[in-house]
Amino acid sequence: MAEPVAVLTKRFEQPDAHTLDGYLRTGGYAALRQALDADPADLRQMVKDSGLRGRGGAGFPAGVKWGFVPQDTGKPIYLVVNADEGEPGTFKDRELMERDPHQLLEGMLISGRALNCRRSFIFIRGEYLWPGIRLEQAIGEAYRDGYLGRDVLGSGFDFDVTLHYAAGAYICGEETALLDALEGRRGQPRLRPPFPAVAGLYAAPTVVNNVETIANVPHIVEHGVAWYRSMGTERSPGPKLFSVSGEVKRPGNYEWPLGTPAREIIEVSCGGMLDGRELKFWAPGGSSTPLLTANHIDIPMDFDAIAAEGSLLGTAAMMMYSDRTSVVDAVLNWTRFYEHESCGKCTPCREGTFWLAQILERIMHGHGRIEDLQTMDDACDQIFGRSFCALGDGATSPIKSSLKYFRDEYEYLIEHGRLPDHIDPHAGVVTDNSGRHRPGQLVRA
Repeated sequence: MAEPVAVLTKRFEQPDAHTLDGYLRTGGYAALRQALDADPADLRQMVKDSGLRGRGGAGFPAGVKWGFVPQDTGKPIYLVVNADEGEPGTFKDRELMERDPHQLLEGMLISGRALNCRRSFIFIRGEYLWPGIRLEQAIGEAYRDGYLGRDVLGSGFDFDVTLHYAAGAYICGEETALLDALEGRRGQPRLRPPFPAVAGLYAAPTVVNNVETIANVPHIVEHGVAWYRSMGTERSPGPKLFSVSGEVKRPGNYEWPLGTPAREIIEVSCGGMLDGRELKFWAPGGSSTPLLTANHIDIPMDFDAIAAEGSLLGTAAMMMYSDRTSVVDAVLNWTRFYEHESCGKCTPCREGTFWLAQILERIMHGHGRIEDLQTMDDACDQIFGRSFCALGDGATSPIKSSLKYFRDEYEYLIEHGRLPDHIDPHAGVVTDNSGRHRPGQLVRA
């Protein structure tokens, strides 16, 4: 049986962990001092050997991504941290920035050293006021004491950080839309290639990594590759923050090794389902990942095991729902979200999410027709793989998977014009993307 770990979260209960003094007192910036004495190529190889995979959803190996950056173009190299955490059910990065901002800054400094990068940006979700304040304070302390700016700690290495507040568009979580927004343009996905590693911010080589990804870097440098790979699985090593919400007793962020069965996380960290309810369905990685059922609760929570079951680990935002909750209502709410957040650049996503929401509204309000199910299925097939970015694909995931596992609930709604008697329309719990939960409501994106 796996055990919870405290790597990224080891300072979470320390009252002054967000301050420079508190961070230094618990060994902070020790890894940076090691990195400043190391060769940048060796640092890149260390991250590659660690097997660290991106924590923002795609799970692409971070070291491989860094290796794509050309070092001989004569252009500046940029590091951009994606802190625009907008996926419904995901709130891990918020807590990392709020409770331990210097951990992120140290990871950025080491990453910058490894990439020969001297300029970086944190693109933070505009609604994240308190994490932003904490980051502003931490950045100010780091500049004051020589951890940022010119000649970091007397090493000859220069490194600057700029905090940029986003304007509230979910699409800007997509890395190329983020770069367009950072440049002052409308945030919409770019055509690739060229990829950001070659032509990203201001057409210069750019690495875009998630907050949690970068927060792992100091621990890899300080403790070594073997230590890091001792956690998790062969193909998904290291610790992972799981944002658990929904109908569980103790929703929140919990750190476990990758590969831990979902059941252990729910029972040990969350205390099981709320009020002894029976698990009905759950999303393993946020609302854009295909739904799973109670039969999947013993699946190891890692990238490959979840993919083998037809879903995605995504951001590891585990949204748990009982047999008292309507899967159709939950899917409708997520579809409304994607309809609203579609940037409108491509027809499949722009028009498809609109029509999917209309059909689901009709079914949910008792005016559905049995042929609507096939129409939805066909519409999803026209969106998936044909949209300009992954937003369209994500919008279809809960619909396709709910039709696969819970078609009978759709058919009951169409036939009777109402939900089955055992379903309570107010049974769910919402996390509103902040970690706080409000009883008595389904997830409302």
